[in-house]
Amino acid sequence: MKKVVFITAPVAFRDEEYYKPKDIFENACVEVITASVKIGELIGRFGYKTISTILIQNINIDNFNAIVYIGGNGANIFFNNHYALKLANDFFKHDKVIASICIASVVLANSGILNGKRATVFSDGKEILIKKGALYTGNRLEIDKNIITANGPEVAEDFGKAILSAISD
Repeated sequence: MKKVVFITAPVAFRDEEYYKPKDIFENACVEVITASVKIGELIGRFGYKTISTILIQNINIDNFNAIVYIGGNGANIFFNNHYALKLANDFFKHDKVIASICIASVVLANSGILNGKRATVFSDGKEILIKKGALYTGNRLEIDKNIITANGPEVAEDFGKAILSAISD
């Protein structure tokens, strides 16, 4: 069975950026594990609730086919988080799928893995991506080999489908 880990803020993550891809994966029999900086209940910007069952520092990349960074205002806690940045690099070094939506693409930029890669982000993060060497496209969804980025909640369903396609190849 395929497994994906979602890196999700404890509060103010963007609800639909979490549950739309999760529904797509679960309907395709892909297991979704939610990780955060705490174990227990996480609450989205609009009240959606989910449960984190693992701390990000305890993630073993060998157990997962992809890592997905969920956006929303709360995602800023991961922008310079050592473990969040290291995970992005570790998944990248092992040619696994790395995905981010909305402002969470800043995490990938700060990790260094977007340098020279086509990527997109919510408008607030555009300058950071460019500064960190990403080839910012402004597209709703961008795929550059094993890196998938999306610019916001409107594309959450297509984002989930793109990740599913990438781990199914």
